[in-house]
Amino acid sequence: MTEVRPRNCQAPSAAPPSILDYRPRSTLVAPAHSVPKAKFPAIDFHGHPGAQLTSDAALTELGTQLDALNIRVMIAANNVSGDELVREMAVVRASKTMRDRVRILAGVSFRDVGPGWAEKAVAQLEKDAAAGAVGIGEIGKGLGLTIKKADGTRLKIDDADLMPLWAAAARLKLPVFIHTADPQEFWQSIDYGNERWLELALFPGRRYPAEQFPGFETLMTERDNLLRRNPRTTFVIAHLGWHANDLGRLAKMMDEMPNLHSEVGAVLYDIGRQPRAAHDFLVKYQDRILFGKDSYQPEEYPYYWRVFETRDDYFDYYRDYHASWKLYGIDLPDAVLKKVYFGNAVRITAGIPQTGWPR
Repeated sequence: MTEVRPRNCQAPSAAPPSILDYRPRSTLVAPAHSVPKAKFPAIDFHGHPGAQLTSDAALTELGTQLDALNIRVMIAANNVSGDELVREMAVVRASKTMRDRVRILAGVSFRDVGPGWAEKAVAQLEKDAAAGAVGIGEIGKGLGLTIKKADGTRLKIDDADLMPLWAAAARLKLPVFIHTADPQEFWQSIDYGNERWLELALFPGRRYPAEQFPGFETLMTERDNLLRRNPRTTFVIAHLGWHANDLGRLAKMMDEMPNLHSEVGAVLYDIGRQPRAAHDFLVKYQDRILFGKDSYQPEEYPYYWRVFETRDDYFDYYRDYHASWKLYGIDLPDAVLKKVYFGNAVRITAGIPQTGWPR
């Protein structure tokens, strides 16, 4: 039934289509601007290159793809450490064209945290930093959700046993890139009121039943405790902290925690559906937001450029199962674009090339 007038509902006369079949063609005629390349050179702080880091030929091909998008530097956030990190750094350093265009974050293993873990983790981090790692991450959502301590209990994000690691990150001036939880809808019932119904129906393993996992707010509380208790450590929380749908909440966090930064990977669907609020938020917190994409599909980056750089109305998002709605351009000023695209990442990450960026 659909409300066709106040307090007056009726059913459609034809059989309704499924959510998969309903793809109405928009009749809107409005200016549209293709933005294949970013207006300014960008740093992808949330990159996940895979085979591209295994050989000089693959790395060179990656460079050609990045050139087409105007991405100058990709940060590989694949949580690698030890020998694997050394191997990848060797490939990057041997490249004549890409040695200044790829940087790698150091991974941390949180398995069996308990007596003696911190000393080993800090020692390995120091080795990884000496090998060329420019930060830590991506610390995955398993921290807090599924990883157990040596005694079998859940490893909380704010566990005191982890404190020496965060202190070492501050001492080594390594930003910590951390992904906590997932969209809050993944904890909710899979019903027709859930915005992520289609995604959860396609990927049912993405749901977190309450009897098996800690709650969304539990994880957010632990994450925020981590940030508050380590004010000297620079943190970058992935995916706008899964608060892109509640920018007021994220704004309060930014105001309270000066060590907090965030990146925009995989939440364009929320940024682009609130163009005025998103514009104002990114302008206000322009010194704290980094560009990141997450999964590496070159054809998806131009959607970000179009949202950030234009005033276009009502255009498609790149993954229907993430969002059933359209996007709008938020038309950021050039000064803000420069900070989001590259300036903030350069400022907080000493290992990124510091020269040659537009003024």
